[in-house]
Amino acid sequence: MKTIFKTLESNVLSKVLVLFLTLFFCSETAFSQSTLGTISGHAIVKDGNYLQGATVKISELNKTTTTDSEGAYQLKNIPYGTYLVEIKLNGYDSSPSSVLIDQNNLDVKLDFELTYTSQKLEEVIVSTGGNRFARKESEEVSKMKLKNMENPQVYTIVSKELMKEQVITDYNSAFKNVPGAGIAEVRNQGRTTNISRGFATPQLVRNGVGSFTYTTIDPSNLERIEVIKGPSATLFGSTISSFGGLFNRVTKKPFDFFKGEVSYSAGDWDLNRLTADINAPLNEDKTALFRINTALHSERSFQDAGFNKSFFIAPSFSYQVNERLTLLIDAEFSTSKGTSPTRLAPWTGGTAHSIEELGIPYKLSFANNTVNYTSQQYNIFTQLKYKISDAWTSQTIVSRTRSSSDGYVVALTVLSNETLRQQVTNQEYPYYGTDIQQNFNGDFKIGKLRNRVVVGFDYYSLRATRNDASINMPAINFKKPGDAYNNFTISRIQPLFATAKYTNFVSNNERTYSAYVSDVLNITDKILVMGGIRADRYINKGVYYPSRDSIAGNYNQTAFSPRLGAVYQIVKEKVSVFTNYMNGFNNVGGSDFNGNTFKPNQANQIESGLKFDFNKISATISYYNVKVTNVTRDDPDHVNFQIQDGTQVSKGFEAELIANPIRGLNIVAGYTYNDSEYTKANPSVNGLRPTTAGSPRTANLWASYRLVEGPASGLGFGFGGIYGSEYYQTNTATFKFSIPSYTVLDASIFYDRPRFRLGLKVDNLTNEKYWSYRLAAQNPTRVTGNLTFKF
Repeated sequence: MKTIFKTLESNVLSKVLVLFLTLFFCSETAFSQSTLGTISGHAIVKDGNYLQGATVKISELNKTTTTDSEGAYQLKNIPYGTYLVEIKLNGYDSSPSSVLIDQNNLDVKLDFELTYTSQKLEEVIVSTGGNRFARKESEEVSKMKLKNMENPQVYTIVSKELMKEQVITDYNSAFKNVPGAGIAEVRNQGRTTNISRGFATPQLVRNGVGSFTYTTIDPSNLERIEVIKGPSATLFGSTISSFGGLFNRVTKKPFDFFKGEVSYSAGDWDLNRLTADINAPLNEDKTALFRINTALHSERSFQDAGFNKSFFIAPSFSYQVNERLTLLIDAEFSTSKGTSPTRLAPWTGGTAHSIEELGIPYKLSFANNTVNYTSQQYNIFTQLKYKISDAWTSQTIVSRTRSSSDGYVVALTVLSNETLRQQVTNQEYPYYGTDIQQNFNGDFKIGKLRNRVVVGFDYYSLRATRNDASINMPAINFKKPGDAYNNFTISRIQPLFATAKYTNFVSNNERTYSAYVSDVLNITDKILVMGGIRADRYINKGVYYPSRDSIAGNYNQTAFSPRLGAVYQIVKEKVSVFTNYMNGFNNVGGSDFNGNTFKPNQANQIESGLKFDFNKISATISYYNVKVTNVTRDDPDHVNFQIQDGTQVSKGFEAELIANPIRGLNIVAGYTYNDSEYTKANPSVNGLRPTTAGSPRTANLWASYRLVEGPASGLGFGFGGIYGSEYYQTNTATFKFSIPSYTVLDASIFYDRPRFRLGLKVDNLTNEKYWSYRLAAQNPTRVTGNLTFKF
């Protein structure tokens, strides 16, 4: 009996103990849940940019975290109490804030606005880790303040910090960091074109507006390059964007403390480059700010002939008239002299079907340094920003550009399996561009729905005149040129122009009047939808021939360009899925056999993908399909006429990764696959890939590691490269001419300190032979050294 009682007592006590412990832990959990709060927010700089890599700390609790690429932070599990929250980052001043956590304040929002100090901002780079190249804040991609995770459009940013780390001395090298860009196609006057989603895309945009810079672009004044993917006519128009997107050059702007640096680079083939960047406030209250960037550059080609010499200067001035009104004047001026880039046309009747089979010696230019041209350009950009109210701001922009090329340019044409001909054009060729833009930006709520709106009006004009003539030189054996190679000089060429026929005409005379509106609507704090439309009136005054007082090809067209998009943030500001519909158009002159005026080409893109952004890693993955309609093609029933029922499809996959897996290690990588073909076109190209689409597969990588602590902090190493699969220079049903695949590897070593920087870069480590779309041989192995003083 006693045994039974003891057993029963033991069971009861056990149950009571279990019940007591359960109640204790439940109450403890409930108590903990009800007395633990969260502090979160954003850190921004006074100029409105987000601050990445700052440390947010509560000393009493020894809790710390770091702001991400969009300046966001979060401190969790904070007990009841009053705390002092601090934020720190070298180069910035801030004040700590007091925060109360209690039953009425469990989720506290605390934002910080930091100001620059007189300390050198490079100290931030040296002393902190973080995902250094992940910043994607931009007001120009969508013409409004919109975070990357809120934006249904895909874009890539190449920052000046990345360009410095890679010791970049020319603009085209920066595009090694752009997924799918390929090898730059350098045209006459030095202007360049890269690939975006299978479409040739020229460099026509500066600070978000049109800038027809038809000369070499110097990178010394670049804050960053924004690569906006997909048809973007709704916000930017058709004259400055391709069906694949656009490249926006964002220039350096003044800030409110003194800072400067002077840099010198030297390398193979007599590269000498001197640059300076000086910034200073002009008055005590720092409302007037001035900055100037300048570059002196000279180098020769690795081939037997070819050179480029240039001078560049870019002053900028900003003035805060009052609390509401700010003025910015930004200008660029440059002059250069050099030989024209290589342009080679293969022989369609030859036995060679690739540039390698053709057998042209890699180091022969078939040019001469006396046969050269000079170019000049200026860009003047004026912006007025006015704060109308807390919800609305006004932005007025006036941009003026001029680019010119005077002198001799050369084109090479293959005539047989062993001979080519040099054609020389003597030209005087100026371009004049004007872009006047007015934007109104609103950020307001209708009920509980947040709206971010841009309403804009745009006037754009482009005018160009040409005065030129061309002569052909005798054929020359390109495999064994012999003494005939030395006959190509200016003294032998100039007499031939005495009898050449010069043509003087207005080659471009066009204007565009546009209006557009775009709205990003927050359905919830995680679901956003975007909608917009553009109306575009295009007036082409045609080609004017003064000698005959006649005009040819004049026409007018009206086009509409819509866009739609949606974003769902699976994890707020960290993981989002997106989809978009983007539109682009291209004005087309002429008419068909029946006299029907042609309509603009229309490009319609459907895209979906995933974005994520954590402190250590950010990435974008997307699939797109661009269909171009209203393409003109030869009329099969009427000779010398065209019909407008052709189509082209460009679809593919893109991935971009920016990572900081361990402190000090930064990785930038990308991969693209593009499937592009004419789906309804002339029989000669129908079903084939356009030659302007570039490589179907490309990849890029840059990985660098720097010491962030200790006496050697700032010492770092970088390695990376680019890959492109085989692609075509000519691709028809009867003849194909290919450019081989390439893998180009680069490496660097650098030592970055607050007062100086040393860098050494080796491009093309394996001495790879590769060519551009115009069949221009690219640089072999090259070593460049850099020394920068900061003050």
